[in-house]
Amino acid sequence: MATYEILIADDHPLFRSALHQALTLGLGPDVRLVEVASIAELESRLTEKADWDLVLLDLNMPGAYGFSGLVLLRGQYPQIPVVMVSAQEEASIMVKSREFGASGFIPKSSDLSVIQKAVRAVLDGDVFWPPQAFEAVSVSDEAKAASEGLASLTPQQFRVLTMVCEGLLNKQIAYELSVSEATIKAHVTAIFRKLNVRTRTQAALLLQQLESISSS
Repeated sequence: MATYEILIADDHPLFRSALHQALTLGLGPDVRLVEVASIAELESRLTEKADWDLVLLDLNMPGAYGFSGLVLLRGQYPQIPVVMVSAQEEASIMVKSREFGASGFIPKSSDLSVIQKAVRAVLDGDVFWPPQAFEAVSVSDEAKAASEGLASLTPQQFRVLTMVCEGLLNKQIAYELSVSEATIKAHVTAIFRKLNVRTRTQAALLLQQLESISSS
């Protein structure tokens, strides 16, 4: 039985294998590592099992809008620590990761020893932040409001929202998710209420609040 069970969520096979190697070397045989390449795969794994010890989450994952994957995880699975992993190493990215509830940040340029140190720290109940995460970068009120609204969505509502933002009609979303159009309409109504928006365009703009990288 593995002592630690960790989900690696990254769409780059090369980096997934690098993380896999770092963690296998750093944690030894007591670790079980599972890799996923998209937000949909990540949600599927979390639906099957919700007691992972850690999720390592790439910022730019298929199916995510910027920090939306992190926000969704923190809203639906607050008990699971999330460490962001990204090739974007600006202070604003790290500050937003911290604001939106991550337990740490690993720049993709880090060497193996830093990755191991970060993961060990979070598994021990601590956090791991590079110094830039504490720079004076403000997160806009709009982005914070967007984060709170998105955190209240269920995984299925989040999936519907991303499809709405991709321009799909209710009947197209219903077909994609194998549910009735009436179900999608009910989801959209609930999403708009939770996000405090009235139109699909407003919903898309709200999601973009979490995508904008520049500090506001």
